[in-house]
Amino acid sequence: MYTCWNKSINCSHFFLVCFCLARRFTDKHEWISVENSIGTVGISNFAQEALGDVVYCSLPDIGTKLNKQDEFGALESVKAASELYSPLTGEVTEINNALADNPGLVNKSCYQDGWLIKMTVDNPSELDELMSEEAYERYIKSIEE
Repeated sequence: MYTCWNKSINCSHFFLVCFCLARRFTDKHEWISVENSIGTVGISNFAQEALGDVVYCSLPDIGTKLNKQDEFGALESVKAASELYSPLTGEVTEINNALADNPGLVNKSCYQDGWLIKMTVDNPSELDELMSEEAYERYIKSIEE
C-alpha cells in the first residue's frame, strides 16, 4: 500500500500510476492528466476564477493535430475572452460536448465535468516540462504578489 497525493494505492506500478494520474500545469493555466496515453485537458481553478462566468467555449475538431503551446480554442466570459493552449503535442480525440449547452461547467467543475478536450500524448517527455500541482501553487502565489 502506498500513499500518493493523499490517496492510498495498492499497485506494483506505484510511481507510474501516481505520475500519470497527477495533474500537470502550464504557465498559461491549462492542466492535463494522462491515463492510458490519453490526456484530459482543462483550465485551472485560478484561471476560471479570473475569467468569471464562462458563457461560450470554442473547441477544436476531433482529429486536430496540436503541437505543444498551439492555440486550440478560446473561452469567453462576461468579463473577458481567453485563448486556450495545448500543454502537449498530440491529436484531439474527444471534446467535451456538454460545454456547448452548459459552458458554466468550466466554472462549476474545472477539474472534473468542465474538462475541455482529450488528446493523445505523442511525446510523453513533454510532461516533464510542466509544473506539478505544488509547483503550480507556488507559481500562482508568485504572480499574485
